[in-house]
Amino acid sequence: MAVKINDSEKQFHLYNSKLSYVIGEGPDGGIEQLYFGKRINENQILKGYQTRCGRPLCCPANEEETYSKELGLREYPSFGTGDFRGAAYEICQENGSRVTELVFKSYEVCSGKKKIPGLPASYVNNEDEATTLKLTCFDEVAKVEVVLYYTLFENYPIITRNVSFKNLGKEELKLTKALSCCIDFFDNEYDLVQFEGAWGRERYPKIRAIEKGIMQVESMRGHSSPNFNPFVIIKRKNTDEFQGEAIGINLVYSGNFLARIEAGSFGGFRFTMGINPTWFQWPLGENEEFYTPEVIITYTNDGLNDLSQNIHRFMNNQLVRSPYKNKPRPILLNNWEATEMNFDEEKILKIARKGKEAGVELFVLDDGWFGKRNNDYAGLGDWFVNTDKLPDGISGLSKKINEIGLDFGLWIEPEMVNEDSDLYRAHPDWVLAAPNRKKTLGRHQMVLDYSKPEVVDYIYDMLHKVISTASISYIKWDMNRAITECYSQNVPADRQGMVYHKYIMGVYSLYERLIQEFPNILFESCASGGGRFDAGMLYYAPQAWCSDDTDGHERVKIQYGTSYGYPISSIGAHVSASPNQQTGRTMDIDDRANIACFGTFGYELDLNEVSEEEFERVKKQIEFMKKYRGLFQYGTLYRLQSPFEKNTASWMVVSEDKSLAIVAIYRSLKTPNDELERIKLQGLTENAIYEINHKEMYYGDLLMAQGIGTMEPAENWFESDNDFTSRMFILEQHVTK
Repeated sequence: MAVKINDSEKQFHLYNSKLSYVIGEGPDGGIEQLYFGKRINENQILKGYQTRCGRPLCCPANEEETYSKELGLREYPSFGTGDFRGAAYEICQENGSRVTELVFKSYEVCSGKKKIPGLPASYVNNEDEATTLKLTCFDEVAKVEVVLYYTLFENYPIITRNVSFKNLGKEELKLTKALSCCIDFFDNEYDLVQFEGAWGRERYPKIRAIEKGIMQVESMRGHSSPNFNPFVIIKRKNTDEFQGEAIGINLVYSGNFLARIEAGSFGGFRFTMGINPTWFQWPLGENEEFYTPEVIITYTNDGLNDLSQNIHRFMNNQLVRSPYKNKPRPILLNNWEATEMNFDEEKILKIARKGKEAGVELFVLDDGWFGKRNNDYAGLGDWFVNTDKLPDGISGLSKKINEIGLDFGLWIEPEMVNEDSDLYRAHPDWVLAAPNRKKTLGRHQMVLDYSKPEVVDYIYDMLHKVISTASISYIKWDMNRAITECYSQNVPADRQGMVYHKYIMGVYSLYERLIQEFPNILFESCASGGGRFDAGMLYYAPQAWCSDDTDGHERVKIQYGTSYGYPISSIGAHVSASPNQQTGRTMDIDDRANIACFGTFGYELDLNEVSEEEFERVKKQIEFMKKYRGLFQYGTLYRLQSPFEKNTASWMVVSEDKSLAIVAIYRSLKTPNDELERIKLQGLTENAIYEINHKEMYYGDLLMAQGIGTMEPAENWFESDNDFTSRMFILEQHVTK
């Protein structure tokens, strides 16, 4: 891993064994993108490689009319000086001009990677893991310094990027656009894979051909949203799961975002990504700085499975921070679908005791434990214990749960407030609300103004009192509505464009303070399920509730789509009651478990309500998960067959040494006298013999070339033969004695 610098040509080549990223100074003094893709020779000079030719109506950047910014591949472009494509940034100066032109000034190379102030980002465990290149550019008229940061990691085909702005002049500047990256592609023979959906059906992959024109993926909900995820893939048209070139881009940010593709008139296209510029305006006074969020850019020429596997490893090792980093997650029992808010202490203890009998390790008390919280209309913001329900408080309940033999976890929703709450009555100016306008409520609640430090301080103090006096090992942090009327009360008009970004910075700051104070707590993020499932959240909470939709059939699709950009260890997945609360669908309890195994695993029901026969199966499920959860959560995942394409879906996980693998096959609808089908496996050792469920034995090469039958018999407790059924196969390398 290195940065090859050619000072005479002002060319910078970042490379490791998998990729090359080459940039250099252009004819106008700005930074050009010269190459991004599969590793090439680091000695190759590419400064003259870009096409230099004139076109009618293009505005040339030199007297010879041989160079136009509109035709070039540019690294961090502005608008207004000849490039008519979308800009990566925009700065409004005091005279009203938005014209800027960055000129390259200097560079710096250093080992390791520095933190981004106030923002989540990937990190290094030691300085030798990565190399960072800083390119400093300057606009002489606006007196603004812009630094482009590139970090290349040694053991991953991954490069990260972000940008900083600093006002070196006397006049105030206003940033009205500050995206995190721009990537210009030479041709447009690509597809965009985005991950769309809504509540209950998050992160469905959607493939769109890149054609002339503009396409955008964005959120203006105040959070990354269940509708469009801040992760996209740009792939060659022939790329599939097992071959071909693709680039994945994860934005490490949880607020409003924009991913934009503009395919122009001369071939190629421009991709930009970062904070959504709509309603964004950030003032910069003298010597003030602004940092953009990080993007994680992953490259492969070996297909989408390889792309995902590299992202999974990278996030587990270089993004997640937690005592649970790369460790198996506790098997939990959550009371929400069992009781909702209708509970008392004895009901909770009864559910916990049954969970302990089944073998769970952690009990989680969900919504309804605080203030006057008996329904959705009251209590949010009042983070003190409802002693009518819990006479000994959270402290007493947690100790009783511990005495049962379980760890204790707690649900919170610290960003929200009900009108019927002590907090709102005392501080009505602490909510986001537009002057003289009706408040739009979501789930009968309002959004606290986390752009104000005093609001964050108040919530921190309340939560600290609860957490510090109890035995809590897990916190589920929920967020159940989008931001409307984004206006910070009693704040000057020229600072309102800061509110969306300052809000999410406030959320991050509260997370950071609680993590620093309570470092051993496992945080799980949640936003009505998967509404804020993004890389920024994973920096603070190493797992996220994947979706409020716990229906097993739907979860196959949701978890399949999520796996493209996020590791299995981050996917909160539980077994819930049947018929399912969200869809009314009936599914065998083993089939529900076979899906939840490919996640953090837990239960979202009252085990006192299941039959004795089902309870015995639950005990076997937990025993099975404890044995194999390290493999499920940290093994190499292969997506084998998509639920979006066929009636049968499949995936598998393989241990690092390839001695153990687990294959899951899910069938949606039972069909009479169905065709025979085999699914080809991946990731096995070709010349090793694998024993399947302690029965048949086959060489790895046969299983990968010919596959395994979807109707092969599995272990009895995995079997059912209705609609929405599953098979699970355990493959162990056979050792000859």
